[in-house]
Amino acid sequence: MSPRTLSPPRALAFEVGARCPETRARTGVLSLPRGTVRTPVFMPVGTLGAVKGVAPRVLEELGAEIVLANTYHLYLRPGHDLVEGLGGIQRFMGWDRPVLTDSGGYQVFSLGELCKVTDDGVTFASHVDGSRHAFTPELSVEIQQALGADIAMVFDECLPYPATREEARRSTERSADWAARCKAAHTKADQALFGIVQGGFEPDLRARSADAVTAIGFDGYAIGGLSVGEGRALMLETLDTVMPRLPEAAPRYLMGVGTPLDLVEAVARGVDMFDCVMPTRHARTGSLFTGRGRINIKNARHRAEEGPVEAGCTCYTCRGFSRAYLRHLFMAGELLAFELNAIHNLHHYLSLMERMREAIAAGRFGAFHRDAVRRYHEETTHA
Repeated sequence: MSPRTLSPPRALAFEVGARCPETRARTGVLSLPRGTVRTPVFMPVGTLGAVKGVAPRVLEELGAEIVLANTYHLYLRPGHDLVEGLGGIQRFMGWDRPVLTDSGGYQVFSLGELCKVTDDGVTFASHVDGSRHAFTPELSVEIQQALGADIAMVFDECLPYPATREEARRSTERSADWAARCKAAHTKADQALFGIVQGGFEPDLRARSADAVTAIGFDGYAIGGLSVGEGRALMLETLDTVMPRLPEAAPRYLMGVGTPLDLVEAVARGVDMFDCVMPTRHARTGSLFTGRGRINIKNARHRAEEGPVEAGCTCYTCRGFSRAYLRHLFMAGELLAFELNAIHNLHHYLSLMERMREAIAAGRFGAFHRDAVRRYHEETTHA
């Protein structure tokens, strides 16, 4: 009798659960080698293998189920070979749950004049020490496989806003070619690979990009090139173009977005996954999220305010500390201010996702969506 051959672990399985009868919102369960993720989900951003100011233990307590790490930054320091030699990104950062790595495309192209794009790839000068490097789709995949994340992203070209139609056309074709090269180079059986839809803000090019990427075939699909200054209305118009063209059976990921209201609007259009630096970045500037918008903890009106950031919030920060104390820490430059602010903001995002999942499952997301649109006013910072 021949020995039983074990099948390699499956990179990804996605099961859609409840659906909203009024919108395209849906819940699901994303099964990955290192755990399951309930969708819609928000992924805290750990650019250098750490979510700024928040330890992995605290992330677990907040309910985070997956985090994002950055290929470009980890390639430059400490190096993907070192991370691989130390057991991969999860072991390296002390996080035993799923990780998604982006491809580094956005970071490379954000270097502007420091990078040069050709059909083969990108050459750029490091923002760390000025050293010269060349990124290709194949190298991006190699780095992400060495890091060992559960989900890797194809290398794509992220256009600035605004861009000309000709620039968008060339970029759409180039990104499709790079996506195919990434898939050909990807050999890690227990790592999922997501394609990315580009196309700027030209509806026909967005549709062409979505069709090209889905024709190649990936484990999941992302919408890139949004939240680059175009405004919410144009972002939502682009989602309305793209989302119906993506496979229903695969997870859909909106990259780099955004405000709480952006998340609610995108979930209503069928998006399953999100990431954004906003919760932790805003925490470092004293901007704290509430159900009515943001408050500026630096404002003098909070100097003697004994209440929490938001009444009824169950996060560690709101349960234990007053606005007066948070303002004192921030004005004094105490590092604890950044940690407590980040805990509150991440709790706000993660609990928002939990409430959306519950609303979809209970058949009341339509009302939830309408209420959120009425309540959230990110453009107005409350004093």
